[in-house]
Amino acid sequence: MRKITKAAAALAFAAAALTATATGANAAQAAGTVHGCPSGAFCIYPQNAGWNNDRPSNTYYSYGAHNLSNQVGNHMIFNNQTGGAWVRTCTGYNGTGDCQGWMAAGQSFVKDLTPINSVLLIRQ
Repeated sequence: MRKITKAAAALAFAAAALTATATGANAAQAAGTVHGCPSGAFCIYPQNAGWNNDRPSNTYYSYGAHNLSNQVGNHMIFNNQTGGAWVRTCTGYNGTGDCQGWMAAGQSFVKDLTPINSVLLIRQ
């Protein structure tokens, strides 16, 4: 009986440690997410919706140009990239035309995307 009690206690301890580790890992991952925008991403939120209950409508992870489609009016945009990455909004497709501003990591703005046809994610 004593062996069973010790085994049960060891199993309970291991389960508690595993739960604490998993919870800590989830908390660390969630800490990088801001307003629903994952760490390392650039996010666009729906028109006239602010942060939209932390649910972006468009999320981009890779460097380079990303063409936009049906994005008109005012949208919250947020650069949650890491490693010194920047974002520019461009009037042409494929990161061409008038590429406006240099949006640093951690910055957010409300931007009229009507004249914007692409976003350019740049590693500096």
